[in-house]
Amino acid sequence: MAKKKEANLQQTSSKFDPIKFLQEAKEELSKVVWPSRQQVISESVAVLLMVVLLASAIYLVDNLFGWAAQQIF
Repeated sequence: MAKKKEANLQQTSSKFDPIKFLQEAKEELSKVVWPSRQQVISESVAVLLMVVLLASAIYLVDNLFGWAAQQIF
């Protein structure tokens, strides 16, 4: 158990190697499954539509509460 901790400390205390970092980053990026152009477009449209719908709903609820507050006060 103590040997594992020492090994972990040695690994974390080693100096940063930018070349090794870039090689590992390149290796990890090669594993990524990138979406197609059509997927990006359709999901972006879905996100924008949801933002517009939620913003509209919040606007309407805000106006409703504003109107109700004016009626009460």
